[in-house]
Amino acid sequence: MVDFVQRFLTEQQLPSSYRQSIDTFFTPVATHIQNAQRKLARPYFVGINGCQGSGKTTLAAYLTAWFEQQNLNAISISLDDFYYSKQHREQLADNVHPLLKTRGVPGTHDMALAKSVLSKLARGESRFLIPKFNKATDDLEPQDEWVSINAPVMNAPVMNALSVRAPVDIVVIEGWCWGANHQPVSQLAEPVNALESEQDPYCEWRHYVNESLLKRYEPLYPMMDAWLMLKAPSFDCVHQWRLEQEQKLMSKLTSTEETLSTGTSGVMSAEDISVFIQHYQRLTEHVLTELPSRADVVWQLNRDREIEAVKTKKAFTSIREVSAL
Repeated sequence: MVDFVQRFLTEQQLPSSYRQSIDTFFTPVATHIQNAQRKLARPYFVGINGCQGSGKTTLAAYLTAWFEQQNLNAISISLDDFYYSKQHREQLADNVHPLLKTRGVPGTHDMALAKSVLSKLARGESRFLIPKFNKATDDLEPQDEWVSINAPVMNAPVMNALSVRAPVDIVVIEGWCWGANHQPVSQLAEPVNALESEQDPYCEWRHYVNESLLKRYEPLYPMMDAWLMLKAPSFDCVHQWRLEQEQKLMSKLTSTEETLSTGTSGVMSAEDISVFIQHYQRLTEHVLTELPSRADVVWQLNRDREIEAVKTKKAFTSIREVSAL
């Protein structure tokens, strides 16, 4: 297991200090989920919530890798991959509200497709696709780049990296607004930042986002068997964390010069990010307030994204609660 953890740290370019989070916080939860999954005759669904840059994608990757080490067939899905195409969001901007051109908020995801994918995974179906979204181009990948779920076939050649064998034992789905509940309509009137005040003076965008959350996202939440939350200290941390994300995205582009020269890069500057995160502020602050009471496991982060404490619900009593580490 030590070799596995070290390999994971290296592949994810994580500092050695991340091992403490793995050993103290994440592996005990993974073990609990593994034991719970064995009692089911269907896949076990894990929902992960965390604001931008909180580490939810890394957590999902670790859990999935750990489950695979235990000979469980696991898959990690990002809600981000269900973003509508750039063209579709431009149509939303024309027909509903200009702010919907920017990906991120509820209403900019294809939740009908998300529901279809999760339902097929729950039924153990095979031979379907899971979309992939390219943040560098701010658009969906071509379908031949999507993840393919396939039934095992005798004497079949080894599948490529974009294939997963069916049926799947554990599904991990993460997203910044995954698990968020809608706000009372009375809370929408007062703008939380300049973007809402100047670009949504009549609350049309806010109401559309809120109604989308209620009608298209919340109905899928009961599918989750466990909710995990990486809780930021406040929304103030998001700008720096999101900037670090964007820098990593830039470093991962294999053809950065070509991408930038053709004008197709969606990588943002620090100034762009300052505007971009205002789209997320209202719901992020709402989630930080209301989700911890509903989540099964809440890891409290400090400004350096280190875990300061963990709190669990009754179903996870086997997980030790740790504070002031």
